[in-house]
Amino acid sequence: MAQRRQRGWLKKENRIQGETWVFYFRTTRKSDGRRVENKIPIGLVRDLPDKRTAWAEVERLHLPINPVDSRRGVTFGDLALHYAEHELVERSESIHPKAHTTIKGYERVLRNRLLPKWGNRIILGIEPLEVEEWLTTLKKEEELENPTLDRMRRVMSMVYRHGQRYGLIPRTQGSNPMRFVRCKTTSGYEAMVITPEQAYAIIRNLREPERTLTLLAAGTGLRISKCLGLQWQDVDFAEAMIHVRRTWTCGQVGLPKTKASKGPVPLHPLLAEFMLCWKQKTLYSQPGDWVFASFRLKGKQPRVANMLVEDYLRPATAKAGILSSHRDQCGRLVEDDPRRFGFHNLRHSLASFLVRIRTDPKTVQTLLRHSDVKLTLQFYSHAISQDRMAAAGEMLMAILKHAADQSGLGAD
Repeated sequence: MAQRRQRGWLKKENRIQGETWVFYFRTTRKSDGRRVENKIPIGLVRDLPDKRTAWAEVERLHLPINPVDSRRGVTFGDLALHYAEHELVERSESIHPKAHTTIKGYERVLRNRLLPKWGNRIILGIEPLEVEEWLTTLKKEEELENPTLDRMRRVMSMVYRHGQRYGLIPRTQGSNPMRFVRCKTTSGYEAMVITPEQAYAIIRNLREPERTLTLLAAGTGLRISKCLGLQWQDVDFAEAMIHVRRTWTCGQVGLPKTKASKGPVPLHPLLAEFMLCWKQKTLYSQPGDWVFASFRLKGKQPRVANMLVEDYLRPATAKAGILSSHRDQCGRLVEDDPRRFGFHNLRHSLASFLVRIRTDPKTVQTLLRHSDVKLTLQFYSHAISQDRMAAAGEMLMAILKHAADQSGLGAD
């Protein structure tokens, strides 16, 4: 018996971000075939003040809540919902399950970009050149970086491949227009790196535990999600090792993505001294306690990365004179630098420093836990300005020395 088409319904719910409109609809549970409720957050009530505007947002998103009916032509929205129900769940059918941060990122791309633009389009009627034109328009009008645009292209392509795998669209090359969509993947962005002297100046402006956390990130190259995911049982002072067993992002505990990222990190005696001192001070020092536990939540969760950056790391960097700042009316220092700078820049800085002092690339790769040394050299070997000046100077001195022997060339 065919299922009736549904419209769904809206409710207000209190969430961490504030009062939120949540869209409810019914879907078929795969395990037993029963019809159950599903829900999708639509937006904050302060942005959508009444039900009319909330429904308008639902319509704008083109949420595909009804089953695919091949007789009327499969839409991109139909396939996107099918893809999300089978692949973007914690227990997905994928051979390589996605991390929860990846799932959230793909959901945002579908919800905010792909469904509003392509949701109602017949899937086999979308042409490669119109997708390229759309991506080009986004780049010009919203100044989006190439990797962001490529992410949209890749998610769209995954929806098509998923449809082909399930036989919802033909398994022919021409049925997946994304195979012919061209998009640059490289970015013109160059991460800001700091010297060891600058890192020391930043650390001097921090108190515990932010000081030890920053030193840990700067000295080991650990991503902030892995630093915050550490428990005291992971820190082996006797063997001078830090074991990376979990991550902490978006309020959830996750697992490291690759075999290389699960490798232990050397615990240098200098860092061990700071960490041991912090362990003796903190109220949460049992083996199962978080190393950087939230005091507000009484140690039940780790700290939040973006708040640590905004409330501690960037102000300390501004106080050190590395980021620009100004004094407000009360004489307080206010950071106002437009450049991106966070804990990940410490990882870039470590790699750049190690390459600069001629550390073997394989050693740098192992320390940063990259699966491929090419990735290490491509993304993290930032030449510092002094090195660039010296490199240019070598060539200029060679040219001018040769010229001086012949014609006495000099600057006028």
